[in-house]
Amino acid sequence: MTEPGDRQIGKDQPVPPTPESAPGTPAARPQTVPAASQPPSGLPGGASPQTSSDGSAPAPDGPAPWQLGSGGSQPVPGGPAPRQPGLDGPVRSLPMPPAVLVRPSAVLDQAHLGDIEGALGRIRLDDEQRTGWRRRLVTFLAIVGPGLIVMVGDNDAGGVATYAQAGQNYGYSLLWVLLLLIPVLIVNQEMVVRLGAVTGVGHARLIIERFGKFWGWFSVGDLFLLNFLTIVTEFIGVSLALSYFGVSPYISVPIAAALLVGITASGSFRRWERAMFVFIGASLLLFLPLVFLSHPDVGSVAYHFVVPGIQGGVSSNAVLLIIAIVGTTVAPWQLFFQQSNVIDKRITPRFIRYERADTMLGSLVVVGGAAVILVATVYAVRNTSLIGHFTSALGVANAFGDKSRFLGAVFALVLLDASIIGAAAVTLSTSYAFGDVFNIKHSLHRKFRDAKAFYASYTAIVLVAAGVVLLPGAPLGLLTTAVQALAGVLLPSASVFLLLLCNDPEVLGPWMNQRWLNVLATVIIGILLMLSGTLVVSTLFSGVSAGAIALWLAGALAIGSVVALGWLRIAQARRRGTSVPVTTRRPVMTRAERMNWRMPPLALLKPVVWSPGTRLAMLLLWGYLAVTVLLLAVKAVQLASGG
Repeated sequence: MTEPGDRQIGKDQPVPPTPESAPGTPAARPQTVPAASQPPSGLPGGASPQTSSDGSAPAPDGPAPWQLGSGGSQPVPGGPAPRQPGLDGPVRSLPMPPAVLVRPSAVLDQAHLGDIEGALGRIRLDDEQRTGWRRRLVTFLAIVGPGLIVMVGDNDAGGVATYAQAGQNYGYSLLWVLLLLIPVLIVNQEMVVRLGAVTGVGHARLIIERFGKFWGWFSVGDLFLLNFLTIVTEFIGVSLALSYFGVSPYISVPIAAALLVGITASGSFRRWERAMFVFIGASLLLFLPLVFLSHPDVGSVAYHFVVPGIQGGVSSNAVLLIIAIVGTTVAPWQLFFQQSNVIDKRITPRFIRYERADTMLGSLVVVGGAAVILVATVYAVRNTSLIGHFTSALGVANAFGDKSRFLGAVFALVLLDASIIGAAAVTLSTSYAFGDVFNIKHSLHRKFRDAKAFYASYTAIVLVAAGVVLLPGAPLGLLTTAVQALAGVLLPSASVFLLLLCNDPEVLGPWMNQRWLNVLATVIIGILLMLSGTLVVSTLFSGVSAGAIALWLAGALAIGSVVALGWLRIAQARRRGTSVPVTTRRPVMTRAERMNWRMPPLALLKPVVWSPGTRLAMLLLWGYLAVTVLLLAVKAVQLASGG
């Protein structure tokens, strides 16, 4: 296993150019002085974009700029240079904020710097922060996107099938599970919002840089495989949805693949986001007839939202379905996607509160959409022999069709729309990670000719996944099972890395997690670990009771937590009185300094120093992965031998 701290910084560091020799002038050449004269690692600042004469971003391997700035007001990329008093005429008197030293950030692709160009608005770099609810609303509309898209994208083909299965087999009784997922979604995704806005570096690259190549490549490799299989399931959803209308998969799947490539490879982040909003708007409109024409029992729906229970009592199948609902709603790819999409949209710490609101809105939309599908399915199978006998999403569409041909078509279109949104988001998260890991240009702001490897990876994933679905005799059922098992492997490790990164002072500085958030996140990760472990074991060994597995894992986690807490107390007691500096405290800064703080370039980060808690977490993660991989290997041998 590769220990962290592969990258060491020497005693001499490059000195930023002075304002007189700013980047872009002949005198802008770095010098070296002792590292002691460098600005402290907690110095507030943020990267300012540089642009060429045609307005395009410079190559990502150019020197990062140091300059005097105001933290909020910066020159417009590609615009004219500011006029100097006494040189080219009079200058209007404008309020000048106090200048602060702005340092380079760790942003890997210079296309990730510049104006925020959202589907519903634009925020220029020189826009001043104004108060007032109208201005805040305009700002929010420009920011909204990453949180909404990642949440709605999670209601994909697998999500629609899972929620429909819950309604068909257990009526309204599992609605409470959806309500409990709202805080889980908000806590997890809020952490990646901060990571993206503050660091400017994708999730995969941060894991590699801070935890070593082994963990980085394990996470990325598992993500690539899991995402690919998930995309295959999205195309299965496309084929099922359009087969309801009599369209052959050999027509529907290639058309969907071409649509996905065309939307993403347009060379404009704004066009891509607007296209995603069109699909999201279509899904919201399609939910309306499902809500009003399914005649839900409002009182019963409200009751089951707040009162836990399982229709027919607790059973192994019910436990597995609850785990599947959690797994399809809290997916590993979401962490990688939203962090990179926040970066690509050029959201900085100044706009974190708006992106938090975007994430909260998305969590409400995703849970509301899931509830609509579940409740409407109860109506579709009411007074039929289909209750408790779920087969597929197409079977649910046919059940709707028996009630009303119109509702059957609406449900099929909901499945189609969900599959397209899910495929677009999951594939893009894979291409983002590909660009992060291999340090290539990876931005939707770039044209195809300027980011060929990025767009080629996206296109290749889409085409290969579509091809798998069209293969005669492809084991599509086995692929769906593999998605569940691999999600159980990746989700706990991704969650642990997320929590560790959000407590790394070199990465987040003043934006580190607060103590209460760490406690809440630890509880959530423990629950996800238990559920994921139950799903993995139940998937591999179908004869074992899921309820018994969950109880055993819960007991093991409880005992392990007590032992871990005692061990940490002992370790802390031994460290008292030593000269070991405390490096995990949040730096004390003013609000202005905090809003301008960005993670420094990766090469300037201090090596990770693993605390006893971190070492314990990694040890437990090693144990979980070792057992899981062993079980997967056993299952693979059984399948290969026909057992």
